[in-house]
Amino acid sequence: MGSANELVGVQGKQPLLSFGVISDVQYADIPDGHSFIGVPRYYRHSILVLQRAVQKWNDLRKLKFTINFGDIVDGYCPKDQSLNVVKKLVHEFEIFDGPVYHMIGNHCLYNLARDKLLPLLKIPGLDGRAYYDFSPIPEYRFVVLDGYDISAIGWPRDHPNTVDALKFLREKNPNSEKNSPEGLVDLERRFLMFNGAVGKEQLEWLDDVLQIATKSNQKVVICCHLPLDPGASFIEALLWNYDEVMDVIHRYNCVKVCLAGHDHKGGHTIDSYGVHHRVLEAALECPPGTDAFGYIDLFDDRLVLFGTDKMKSTEMIFTPNICLRM
Repeated sequence: MGSANELVGVQGKQPLLSFGVISDVQYADIPDGHSFIGVPRYYRHSILVLQRAVQKWNDLRKLKFTINFGDIVDGYCPKDQSLNVVKKLVHEFEIFDGPVYHMIGNHCLYNLARDKLLPLLKIPGLDGRAYYDFSPIPEYRFVVLDGYDISAIGWPRDHPNTVDALKFLREKNPNSEKNSPEGLVDLERRFLMFNGAVGKEQLEWLDDVLQIATKSNQKVVICCHLPLDPGASFIEALLWNYDEVMDVIHRYNCVKVCLAGHDHKGGHTIDSYGVHHRVLEAALECPPGTDAFGYIDLFDDRLVLFGTDKMKSTEMIFTPNICLRM
C-alpha cells in the first residue's frame, strides 16, 4: 500500500546504517475527526499505517532499528482504554524485527502519566526522565530529547517540573485557555500548554553528550517530538526553549540533523549553522489507503529519507557548521 517517493540518492554507495521512522500515529478507536484548524484526522486508520510501515520495514531486511517520534495514542482516546491501547500500539511496533526507540509526546501524556508510560515504551530514563542516547555504529550517535521535561502534563500536579511549567505559562501566555495563542505575536505563539521545555539538567546532559561525541569523532542526530527550528515548523509547535537547546547544539560541529514530529504537515530547513531540521509528516492525517512513514539511509556526508506517500523523501547533505561558536 503506497509507494516510496522517488529520490536519487548516493549512487552505488552502501549506507553505513538504515533505520525506520514514523511519527504521530495518534490511534484511537473513535470516529474520524479534525484538528483545531480543521485538518481531517483518521483515528482508526492510523494503526493500519503503522502495520504497513512495520511490514515494509521488515520486507526491506536491512533496517537496524526504527524510531517512533511520539504521540503513539491520541488525546481523545477514552481514558478507560488508554493503557490497553498503548499496549496494543507497542505490540504493533514490536512486530518489527529489531529494536524500537520511542519518545514521548503530548498526546501520550494526556493518556498516561510518566510512571506508567515510560516502562511501556521501554524508555531507559530514571526518575521519570525520558531522554537518552545510543550509538548503533561508531560513526554516529543518536540523542533522544524529552521535550516535556518541563511540562504542565505528565508529571504529578505538585511536581517541581509541573509547578515551573505552569508558572512559565502564566508569565508568557495571558490567555485563560493556555492552548490558545490569541494575542501572542510571532515566536511568542509557541508558549502553549501542549508544548514543553528541556530543563536545565537535561541541557547540561546534552552538552556532556555532545562533548563526548566530538571527542569520539561522531556525527550526531538529534531526535525530539517537538521541532527545534521555526523554519521547519509552525511556530505554535515549537519547543518552548528551542533557542536554548540550539545554543548548546551550535557550540559543536558534530550535530548534523535534528528530526522531529508534532507539527503534522512536516517540513525541512537548514539553519544558519548548517544543521538540517526535518519534521516528519503525521501518520494520523493519512486518508484511508495512504501512508506516512519511511526509512533513512546514513552515509558519511548525508542522511537520505525515503518517504512513502505523504511523507516526503528528503536528501540532507551535510555542510560545514558555518557559524561555530564556543
